[in-house]
Amino acid sequence: MSKTFARNAVPCAMLAAAIFGFTSTARAQGEGITNQMQMGTAGGMTDQLAYGNLGATVERDQHDAYQAFLKERDSAKRIEKGREFLKRFPKSLLAEQVDAGLMDLYRTQADWKDEYAYADQALALNPKDVDVLATVGWTIPHVMNPNDPDAADELDKAEKFAKQALEILAALPKPIDMSEAQFTAAKANRTSQAHSALGLVYFRRNNYDDSVKELQESLRGNPFQDATAFAVSCSADG
Repeated sequence: MSKTFARNAVPCAMLAAAIFGFTSTARAQGEGITNQMQMGTAGGMTDQLAYGNLGATVERDQHDAYQAFLKERDSAKRIEKGREFLKRFPKSLLAEQVDAGLMDLYRTQADWKDEYAYADQALALNPKDVDVLATVGWTIPHVMNPNDPDAADELDKAEKFAKQALEILAALPKPIDMSEAQFTAAKANRTSQAHSALGLVYFRRNNYDDSVKELQESLRGNPFQDATAFAVSCSADG
């Protein structure tokens, strides 16, 4: 990412309109919010299991069930296969990846309740899953209802997750199955997403100074990554 943030000379209103036009074909994520963050699967995830003599049949069953979950293209069928995997292999080392996968599936369907439920299950198994932390931290302030009686608690959770994601990202080693370029790009995207989450959390709390700081940080190097962040940044910056 660039070390400096250069404000575009085009007026915010004009550029924001251009950005929203550019992203108009993306999937809407509840209340008109568009998901701009397409990060791919969790960094370092592997779908290969080493077979040993002991328990080889069970391992092969897990492998086959996990592969069936990964390769299914129909969302409803994939959810069904993911849930079935978790029922059959609740203690599998792959359970956390299935939970995270189900989280993403429910997110694309704007099913926030189930997204958060499977995110919590994934984090219970792996509290440092930066993909889950950044995703949920970003989703909450984008789709929450400010009139919800639990709105303040939801914002606290989003802030906590985003900050944890940034802390983990700062010390995250490169997975052996990712190239340096892939790792750098994935890390930059997740960092941007976490800053975007914090920016919108602060905006919803009317903390505009910190909101602008975080949103500008999220836009550093790629202003088209999150149109919502750009529009809110312009609004908060007056």
